[in-house]
Amino acid sequence: MKKENSNKLVFELKTNENLANAIRRSVGLIPTMAIDEVEISRNDSALYDETIAHRLGLTPLVFEKSWKKDSVLKFKIDSKKGGTIYSGDIKGEFGVVYEKIPITILNSDQELKIKGTTKMGIGREHAKFSPGILFYRDVSEIVLEKEFEKEVSSTFPENEIKTKGNKIVILDNKEKTILDFCEGLSQKAKKKVETNETGSLLFTVESFGQMSPEDVFKKAVDVLKKELDSILKKLK
Repeated sequence: MKKENSNKLVFELKTNENLANAIRRSVGLIPTMAIDEVEISRNDSALYDETIAHRLGLTPLVFEKSWKKDSVLKFKIDSKKGGTIYSGDIKGEFGVVYEKIPITILNSDQELKIKGTTKMGIGREHAKFSPGILFYRDVSEIVLEKEFEKEVSSTFPENEIKTKGNKIVILDNKEKTILDFCEGLSQKAKKKVETNETGSLLFTVESFGQMSPEDVFKKAVDVLKKELDSILKKLK
């Protein structure tokens, strides 16, 4: 099962939690670019310089494969217009993923003048370098009394339901889990609910926009492989 849009990827994989957790942690080791050094020469807005710098740092930048570890890109904001200053007002050697992130607000007689540079880093160093998040849960089979079949199927029509004697077996392998719903039905009727693990995990990868969620997962796996290779070399 696989569900994908521009910023989210959901898929099922038969693996163990130790490996899944290692991949999850490796997302924090994927190099990305973020605004790092900020020089504010004029700030007439109501926000402190530090607040504006923080917002700029957390603005996702469109990632280019040509960027190297030591790549440094320049940018500036030079605005005298009244109204909201957005991330789209950043002019530089890179593009922003979202152009409508609010940076600050200026009155018609106010000015904002900023210049700065970017840096390549990893999420373990600072959250602004993180390309996204990855989490997972067990895919399980839920066993209920057959009397609940109609209510479960009407509420969760996408989930697979099989009949086994006077029981129904529901596969909980979709993005939205049905376990809490099934437990609630059973508790109201004072019936038992049984859950059995399938050995598979349901992964959800959410990208912050610098790269696709599929690339986030692949790069996390690549980073983990390199980490393991370096450990093996040290053991020799």
